[in-house]
Amino acid sequence: MDVPRQLLRCVRGCRERGIEIAVSDPSLDVERDLEKQGARIVIGIDEVGRGALAGPVAVGVCVVQTSSCGPIPQGLRDSKMLSEPARERLSPLAAAWARDSAVGLASPLEVDELGIIACLGLAAKRGLGMLFERGVDVAGAVILLDGSHNWLAPALSTPLHVVTRVKADRDCASVAAASVVAKVHRDRMMIERHAGSPDYGWASNKGYGSAGHMAAIAALGPTDFHRRSWLKTPVGVGG
Repeated sequence: MDVPRQLLRCVRGCRERGIEIAVSDPSLDVERDLEKQGARIVIGIDEVGRGALAGPVAVGVCVVQTSSCGPIPQGLRDSKMLSEPARERLSPLAAAWARDSAVGLASPLEVDELGIIACLGLAAKRGLGMLFERGVDVAGAVILLDGSHNWLAPALSTPLHVVTRVKADRDCASVAAASVVAKVHRDRMMIERHAGSPDYGWASNKGYGSAGHMAAIAALGPTDFHRRSWLKTPVGVGG
């Protein structure tokens, strides 16, 4: 799940002042327990871009089978606890470590029409569909979902076994991997979109409501890549 980058700055600031903040490495303990209970595979899921004003919401899905996966990539953590260079370095490692992975998206227009919670489920469903098309036994998996709310179930035509866990993105390697893969995928999309609409600063703010981004919306209006229903400014024709 997304939080402002100020969190990472806070952690760094505390360390500079000699205040240590415990950052735990994720493990496969939860995934192993789920397999002992009968799961054939575990699919970790996490979302990014939930609170952005522009761009899609993205949901990463990451398949693990603890008996066959190798060591967890060194440094893997919840994406919001990593710098951008660290995420870029870890994303291909996480994807290679997992049995399979994918990123599902829901567009800004879909967010406007359906609402963000429905779009989380829609994006996750699309990501799971990609896995299914590549031969992953999604029906036989346990879905490990970060948080306390099962927003996936309403989007599914066929029920799946979903387990929610608070702080799964921190504690569970499959979910941490999903968060990193999804974050890098979405960030790259926003950087590519920046070239066509540079005034909005998407290469740096990734669609979130930074001061510069808000000023550009006020001056130029929103684009078709904005979630217009989220904006408090008038929705005129943007650049």
